[in-house]
Amino acid sequence: MVGTTLIELRERVESLASDGGTYFLVCARTGERPIPTTGLRFEGRATARSAVRAAEQYRTSLRRYDEQLPYRDLVVCQDADTGTSAAAGGEARDAGEDRWSLSEPVLRGTATADDRQRLTEFCHEVAAVVFETLSETGYDAVETAVMDAYFELAESVEDTDELCLCLLESVAAELDARLSPAEQAAVLSDAASRLDSRTTARGPRIDAAFAHLRAAGVVESVSRSPWSVDLRQGTRSVVVRLHEYALSPQDGRLPTLPLVVELYRGGWDWSPASVEVTDSDDEDWRVRLVLAREPDPGDLARAPIRPAGA
Repeated sequence: MVGTTLIELRERVESLASDGGTYFLVCARTGERPIPTTGLRFEGRATARSAVRAAEQYRTSLRRYDEQLPYRDLVVCQDADTGTSAAAGGEARDAGEDRWSLSEPVLRGTATADDRQRLTEFCHEVAAVVFETLSETGYDAVETAVMDAYFELAESVEDTDELCLCLLESVAAELDARLSPAEQAAVLSDAASRLDSRTTARGPRIDAAFAHLRAAGVVESVSRSPWSVDLRQGTRSVVVRLHEYALSPQDGRLPTLPLVVELYRGGWDWSPASVEVTDSDDEDWRVRLVLAREPDPGDLARAPIRPAGA
């Protein structure tokens, strides 16, 4: 299965990483740090080169089920204050050239990734970790169903950006149809743990989660209510209004998988318990998120849509 191969290759990349390393990998064209290298550092240039090879194999494996996965020209870089940057071949850059740093990863003089690239990368990033989790936890039938549904869509959908959204929508639909709410929660929590952490020291973590969704192009803008706390139930809830949400409803249900993964991704003590979606007159989505420390979760991958005013 694709997921099994992805797990092995991700483990290979992560085994080469070192918390104190000064080398990291970026795409030479966009400055992005794509999966499975996001957030990883490496002790030496040779080790980082090995990580490049393993990462390229990972992305090649991922491309087996989706030929639209963006190609990334990975290069090895070093923190600007510890030495000169290096290309994938290991040659030091000229002293007159700009240095790259972790705080400024986009290469000067090159075009940055546009919104479409970020959305495509996000979709594949989330799909990849879900596939890994499904394979590792024994849900091979679900993984196969997702791939079959996606291949069928790929024959009729020509726009590559729309196709990457179809991938996430297919993942959400199959999880919703084939897994219990508790199983959905376990899979999405595990998948989120395979992504780099999005925790932040400034502001509420839910705001950081939706800021990342905006940056990835999943939603155009977000507004939310203050938190409401139910001491008796031990829950807290918030109502979020999503403007121009990228994923489309199917069968009266809205794919909420990206929202839930981002909430799990922050490493918060409060976990998603339920997601309620209401249509609105102005075409925005009104989403009520309920979180709990020890949740008894409802459906998380997709949520039924209630009509406006209900």
